[in-house]
Amino acid sequence: MAETLDILAIAAHPDDVELAAGGTLALCVRQGLQVGALDLTRGELGTRGTPELRAKETAAATAVLGLSARENLGLPDGNITASDLGGVIEVLRKWRPRIVMTHPEDCRHPDHNAAHTLVRDACYYAGLKKMKTGTGTGVPPWRPKHLLYFAEVKHFEPTFIVDVTTTWEQRMQALRCYGSQVHSPVYKEASEEPETFISNAGFSEWIEARARTYGHLIGCTYGEPFQYNGTLGTANLDMFLNMEAPFR
Repeated sequence: MAETLDILAIAAHPDDVELAAGGTLALCVRQGLQVGALDLTRGELGTRGTPELRAKETAAATAVLGLSARENLGLPDGNITASDLGGVIEVLRKWRPRIVMTHPEDCRHPDHNAAHTLVRDACYYAGLKKMKTGTGTGVPPWRPKHLLYFAEVKHFEPTFIVDVTTTWEQRMQALRCYGSQVHSPVYKEASEEPETFISNAGFSEWIEARARTYGHLIGCTYGEPFQYNGTLGTANLDMFLNMEAPFR
C-alpha cells in the first residue's frame, strides 16, 4: 500500500467515484500514479442494498480499478455536516495527495452538495499548522496542490476533459460491481426492491452517451469532464497544449 497518494477521490457514497471518474482513476493507475478513494458514508439510507453488501461491492470495484488505498469515513448518510471537517483533514494529512477530486458545487443529491463544501474546506484547513483535529494525531499539515470537481447529472461546463477511451471497459466493469445500485438484471430478479434513479437501464445508457458527448469534444471516443478549482497556468505553452488526439 502506498505511503502517500498522487490522487485522492472523495465522494459521499460508495459508487459515486466510479459513476463520475472511474475511467480517469483507472487511467492514472495505468500511468503509474498512486490513486486512492475516500467514501464519506456507508450509504445506509440507500433504497437498494445494505451497507454490508455495498462494502463488498466497493471492495470488488476497488480491485478492478487497481486503487492503492480506499477508506470509508463512516459519516452518517443523509447528515454530512461541517462538524465532520476533522475526519477529512486527518485523511488528507495521512495520505498527502497532490490532487483531490470531489463533487461539484451544484448537485442533485443533498449529500453531494454537503460533501462538496466539506472537502473544499478541508483541503484548505488541512494546510494550516494550527488547525487541530479531534483525535490530535499530530500529523503535519498538508494542502493538496490541485482540487478538481467531477461531473454529475446536472449541467456541467468542464475546464478540461480526460480521454478515457482506453479504460472505458475497465471503468464500466468497476461500475457493474455495484449490482445493487446500478442496472443489473440479475440483482433485479433476486430482489423486490424498487427501481431508483440510477438503477434503470436508461441511466446506464445515459452514462455512455454523456462520455461519448464529452469525448467527441476533444476528438476521442469517451471523455470524463472536470472543473478546476482555481486558474491553470503554464510556463510552456507548447507542452501545455500538446495533445495526442486532434480536435474534430
